[in-house]
Amino acid sequence: MRHRTLGDLRVSAVGLGAMPLSVEGRPDERRALATVHAALDAGVTLLDTADSYHLPGAEPGHNEALIARALAAYGGDTSDVLVATKGGRGRPADGGWTVTGSPRRLKAAAEASLKRLGVDAIGLYQLHKPDPAVPFEESVGALRELLDEGKIRLAGVSNTDTGLIRRARAILGDRLVSVQNRYSPAVRDSEPELRVCAELGLAFLPWSPLGGISRSSLDGPPDPDREPGSTAFHAVAREHGVSPQQVCLAWLLAKSPTVIPIPGAGRPESIRDSARATDLTLTTAQLTLLDRDVVGVRP
Repeated sequence: MRHRTLGDLRVSAVGLGAMPLSVEGRPDERRALATVHAALDAGVTLLDTADSYHLPGAEPGHNEALIARALAAYGGDTSDVLVATKGGRGRPADGGWTVTGSPRRLKAAAEASLKRLGVDAIGLYQLHKPDPAVPFEESVGALRELLDEGKIRLAGVSNTDTGLIRRARAILGDRLVSVQNRYSPAVRDSEPELRVCAELGLAFLPWSPLGGISRSSLDGPPDPDREPGSTAFHAVAREHGVSPQQVCLAWLLAKSPTVIPIPGAGRPESIRDSARATDLTLTTAQLTLLDRDVVGVRP
């Protein structure tokens, strides 16, 4: 496993997005724990979770508690594992997503996450999404207070634009270490944010990074005008004798040394395959081809 820098920490170049282990279509607990353990065995040291990763209207914090159980049951050393969680969103019974970014709500959410994770301080705590009803500086100010109180060690923001990233940096300084936005072969509108992260030395954590290659609980219907397996990612995968998912992650890693993809996985085989992407080197010609293939976007 290759490594990259997140703040002052050294983490695996590919993380595990643990959301699929707790939302609709999730595996049973035995397979979920085996998936986390397979990630650790493969050298993955960044586990991404959130208090809102649970079934609609039920079991808030399910994913955080699952991660805590997986780490406790793991037979190896987990001292270098960074658990990144998020606060500020909810999942009501209707299956939608709410946004609540008030300082009171964020601080209460962080306290609850601390208890579920069973730690003295959360390694990386991220504002899940800006709340349009709350001034952004107030939400980020809550992160600063949590940092000052020692309840979180590092802070990040998610689902933000370039202006908000710079505003968060002005408030948190070097304690802002990451930005988590959606970025994949199918969704590439966070290019400006990726560039700002490279400029500021912030880790860029693409969520749902396999979009257009693998389906997730957040993907829409398939593109009826495109044959499965017909993308440039599949063609390059055939050249290397690897999965298109590995090609996708290697393409993301080549974007910037600050990129740390966090692919989701619902079974051990998936995360083992994803972890191997750090050993795959793509040629300049292949990267150019992949850059041009905006999967899921019709001409």
